[in-house]
Amino acid sequence: MIDLPPEAWEAVRLSLRVSAVAVAVAFPLALLTAHLLARGRFPGRGALDAVVHLPLVLPPVVTGYALLLVFAPSAPLGAVFEAAGLPLAFRWTGAALAAGVMAFPLMVRPMRLALEAVDPGLEEAAATLGLSRLAIWRRVTLPLIAPGILAGVTLGFAKAFGEFGATITFAASIPGETRTLPAAIYAFLQVPGGEGQVVGLVALAVAVSLSAVILSDVVARRLAARLR
Repeated sequence: MIDLPPEAWEAVRLSLRVSAVAVAVAFPLALLTAHLLARGRFPGRGALDAVVHLPLVLPPVVTGYALLLVFAPSAPLGAVFEAAGLPLAFRWTGAALAAGVMAFPLMVRPMRLALEAVDPGLEEAAATLGLSRLAIWRRVTLPLIAPGILAGVTLGFAKAFGEFGATITFAASIPGETRTLPAAIYAFLQVPGGEGQVVGLVALAVAVSLSAVILSDVVARRLAARLR
């Protein structure tokens, strides 16, 4: 058992919570976006592709500041969320939003590639058998792209779990509220004698990341075996 102070374990729990919520909320939109980019033919498709990948090329601090401008309590959209009882800026929900935005392009990419790799002839053959579009999606397309979906979810979770720049800019580093694992590591680095806690937190981060990758690989192998 790694010996860490209570605030360090709180940061670990918060990071897991933020990452899980970020991926869960971003997943439906990521899958829809991947489908539009892979199958859609519409004006502005290139612009949508560029916007989706923008968080990958922008400094995370810039992304966090942009979120602050849009979702701050004084901003029109931020005021709407405040009135609805869902404040975002400097709250754990804001940390989840920032992590989700940064993870979004990493979720879309594998899903899009998986959709582009599906043979259209298989879907056309299913249509000739009288299956509806929904049935084709559920019984043909979805099983074929499941490994891509799993890869996107895994990458998104890993990115959300390790996100620092956008999260600390938009949600700050408030102990017990928005101090995620990366922010806690940074905070302990600023304290003399905090190296022991840093080593423990780094070990936990590595363990969680490896566990996610191993679990993803096991599930992907089982899905591939079922498809074969």
